Amino acid sequence: MRIFLILLVLCVFQSQAKPISYYFSPDIEFDQGISKPSDILGYEVGEWHVRHDQLVRYMTLLAEQSPRLSISTIGYSHERRPLLLLSATSAVQQQKLESIRQAHVARLTGEKIKAHTPNVIWMGYSVHGNESSGSNAALLVAYYLAAAKGEEVKHLLENNIILIDPAMNPDGLARFAHWANSHRGQVLSSDPAHREHVEGWPSARTNHYWFDLNRDWLLLQHPESRARVAQFHHWKPTVLTDFHEMGTNSSYFFQPGIPSRTHPITPDRNQSLTQKLAAYHAQILDSEQQLYFTQESFDDFYIGKGSTYPDVNGSVGILFEQASSRGHVQESINGDLHFYRTIKNQLLTSLSTFAGVTALKSELTAYQQAFFSQSAQLASKEKYHGYIVEKGLDAFRFEQFAELLQSHHISAYPLTKGFKTAGKEYQIGDLYIPLQQAQFRFIKAAFSTQTDFEDNTFYDVSGWTLPYAFDLDFSKISSSWGLKYSDTPWHKVPFEPISVQPDGVYAYAFEWHHYLAPKLANLLLAEGIKVRGALKSFTAQTQQGKHTFSAGSIVIPAGLQTSSNWVARLTELATNLEIPLFSIATGLTPQGIDLGSRLMSPLEQPHVLLVGGKGSSQYEVGELWYQLDRHLGLAPTIVEQHRLGKLDLTRYTHIILADGRYEQVDNQAKSAIYSWVKNGGVIWGQKRGAKWLVDQQLLKIETVSTKEMKALFKTDGLPYSEREALAAKQRIAGAIFQAQVDLSHPLAFGFEDATLPLFKNSTWVMKHSTKPFTNAVKYTSTPLLSGYADERNISQIAGSSALVATRYGKGAVVAMADNPVFRGYWYGSSRLLSNALFYANSI
Repeated sequence: MRIFLILLVLCVFQSQAKPISYYFSPDIEFDQGISKPSDILGYEVGEWHVRHDQLVRYMTLLAEQSPRLSISTIGYSHERRPLLLLSATSAVQQQKLESIRQAHVARLTGEKIKAHTPNVIWMGYSVHGNESSGSNAALLVAYYLAAAKGEEVKHLLENNIILIDPAMNPDGLARFAHWANSHRGQVLSSDPAHREHVEGWPSARTNHYWFDLNRDWLLLQHPESRARVAQFHHWKPTVLTDFHEMGTNSSYFFQPGIPSRTHPITPDRNQSLTQKLAAYHAQILDSEQQLYFTQESFDDFYIGKGSTYPDVNGSVGILFEQASSRGHVQESINGDLHFYRTIKNQLLTSLSTFAGVTALKSELTAYQQAFFSQSAQLASKEKYHGYIVEKGLDAFRFEQFAELLQSHHISAYPLTKGFKTAGKEYQIGDLYIPLQQAQFRFIKAAFSTQTDFEDNTFYDVSGWTLPYAFDLDFSKISSSWGLKYSDTPWHKVPFEPISVQPDGVYAYAFEWHHYLAPKLANLLLAEGIKVRGALKSFTAQTQQGKHTFSAGSIVIPAGLQTSSNWVARLTELATNLEIPLFSIATGLTPQGIDLGSRLMSPLEQPHVLLVGGKGSSQYEVGELWYQLDRHLGLAPTIVEQHRLGKLDLTRYTHIILADGRYEQVDNQAKSAIYSWVKNGGVIWGQKRGAKWLVDQQLLKIETVSTKEMKALFKTDGLPYSEREALAAKQRIAGAIFQAQVDLSHPLAFGFEDATLPLFKNSTWVMKHSTKPFTNAVKYTSTPLLSGYADERNISQIAGSSALVATRYGKGAVVAMADNPVFRGYWYGSSRLLSNALFYANSI
């Protein structure tokens, strides 16, 4: 009887598996000398969610077994998982892969190549870790290319180089595989309420720092994206595919998307080729009677997504979205959706991509070549020659911007002589970005300040102007007469530290305007080195001559130090961060406060409690964690809301509330927070985190709720067809607004001018505070700089408070209407958070 039960359980268990014959046409014959996925995994594809280490092992073995495949590690994720790129082509072409690549790229620059040059197809899978059907399908795609026999695959491989990026987000994929497999029983549960289908916080959609990597192609804040984009430009693929998942009750989507929501810089020919390829996807899904749709939802506007970035870089990007089982099987309006079915659909559209690209080879290669050859002609039609971006005082922030341009193959040239045009003066070292270059279209898109659009509905952000994010002033240059710039593009100049002498030094100092100055201050405090922050500017006689230090500058008095090697550590840390260090011989200054002034505030090392968990935005909590970790050298303590009441808050100097709902903060936690702030704690809230501060009366300010903002729009008499258009007007889907900064305020230390671009994707408004000295940052009277916002929203935001800081007992409350560290690339506004960590108690 026991044996019978065991066999019955095994039958139930094995019935969930589909053999490899399920995935492929019976007409396809495979080389039996090539390992099937099940030979290595120990189970059939789709029976379990593949772990990243298993995927790596199988792909590596295929490359060893098949002369058609080669494999390389192009980088590593944050958790040090390898980022793989497989190259598949005929065995003959595999032997001369590099020369083929060079010929392909040379052809795009206008060289006449007589040799046969294949298409290059990039297949990208599962940039969102919990959309794992893509990476599981990649196992089958690689097996097909390695082992399939016959004329069809022979023709495919002779005419194409196929690059397989099997796991675009290894850390997220590994996290989700563990989640889904941990909750899988021998008898599968399709109930949507089952824990397998409802991930905990944070979800595995994101990478290690809880970022959405599909929004990082333009921003390049993470190693996965930097490695991928470097290889994209190395290969210049003809077509790039991006395999995703969507809601369980949907079906299957492939591009083109909504025509009116394509970025205007994308050529029409790109969309017509996308439409031609769509016919191949439809045909293969029709053959399996699978439901699908096109030209609905999704868009090709934001250029930082995986399916849109290629479109402004000469390739044709294709988005695929498969309804998700979010586990092994889940109920849907179309019946039970099995994981293996989602994998098969991703495999089918991979194969249809191969068929379509091969059939359209001449059209696709002609389009790609024309894309680049037309750049000069298009640039000559513009009414301006290019852009100049001002360097400013902060070398680090400027270098990060310039290196980002380099990563996107944009040529930028330092000015070698001062230049004046249209009443504006530019300095030596400012950056000139001419339009006359191959990346003309990308430059236009990256520097766009468009605020008027044909279609105001956006799937993602509508404004992302790169110089604004770095708070770098820039201008269009309509006349280049007298413009002198370097013959070679910008490159980073090696840092030359200022020589300091330990003897006879009264104090050392460094400027706060350097982006990494807060990190240096934190590292010094962590080592027990005592530092002071200047609350007003001063001039001192330094070893390098007389120097004026702005408010916020850091002073390290020699007389307060107790460590024997503090000078050596100070010098080492400053050199590592490339921050100029000044030595001062006397505490008596010729101008401004003296070094022993009461306005030289002792600084304390921040100990940050970052509130996360259910209800909090995993994206914003991740962005705050990333900012603190990467740019401040600070490890926040991340806790869930429901644990706040159980913590000893006295060990923390700061509490940070990201956007989110805070219903789980109980009365015990609220009482502890009130007491903690009164006794000297600093609490920061942004967006709905700031709203919570107002709701709890830690901050008293009038606000305009999202509901009130929506009420500005009349709905009487609107037909149902206008519902989506109305919703688009009522929200701000990511635009850039201009704010005015009170440069005398401690939270504004380090800013070079009084205007600051802010990223905004919330309609919650703090009205202008009438309490004196609390408005550190407020929106200007005409705030919209880039992206879309309805005039009714703009009028409410104009003149309102962007950042308010006030005392509460001995502590301080800081509220910001926006997220200053959005997606990790807002280097300009992120200084507000850094200042709050060190100077909030000085207000």
